[in-house]
Amino acid sequence: MITILAFARYRALLGFERLELPCVPTLGALLEDVRFAKLPKDALLAVNQAFADRSAKLGDGDEIALMPPVSGG
Repeated sequence: MITILAFARYRALLGFERLELPCVPTLGALLEDVRFAKLPKDALLAVNQAFADRSAKLGDGDEIALMPPVSGG
């Protein structure tokens, strides 16, 4: 199983804060699931607390974080 965490506005957009799913081979494969259809392409993605792109390999027990881009000044 993998754990997906949605942060900030993505919680309301995706309808969950924490979700557990069976493991898939890559982050891109995970994001093809219909539950992530509303996730913007510019979402920040992390695997086990390290930024990752959609080609990142996933393994059992991984934690995926979905975060909106941030800006500040």
